[in-house]
Amino acid sequence: MSSDDQRKGAEIIRGAEECYRHSVKMLEELGFPKGVLPLKDLEECGWVQDTGFVWMKQKAPYEHFFAGTNTRVRYDTEVTAFVEKRKMKKMTGVRSKQVLLWVPITEMSINDPEGEKIYFKSAVGIGRSFPSSAFVDEEAKEQPEAEMDA
Repeated sequence: MSSDDQRKGAEIIRGAEECYRHSVKMLEELGFPKGVLPLKDLEECGWVQDTGFVWMKQKAPYEHFFAGTNTRVRYDTEVTAFVEKRKMKKMTGVRSKQVLLWVPITEMSINDPEGEKIYFKSAVGIGRSFPSSAFVDEEAKEQPEAEMDA
């Protein structure tokens, strides 16, 4: 299936602020903490409700260090996934640094009923779980100073 075919019928949002709001809303609807995808300078994002295909385009690749998991993650200029409640699968554009290698992350899911752990699966089928709270902590850091004072 071509990229254009996957995007047919999508709700497409453009602009950094609108994309940020849209991505946070999507993560909340799916049951993920909004700090789990800390993308910067988003230019476009889209969501095809019928198939669950989503994409987020940012101006440049971005590396983020998650202090709560002691993990460095690299996000390409375009991140894609197929989403459903508590799961993102067939992810592209996300890699985690493991020792000396950048390992593609292909899926993240919340399997426990309380939603306390997020499981990240790599392209080679190996995965790790981290507490959801590690990504909630990231949310506070993402807030601009003005919003925190309000």
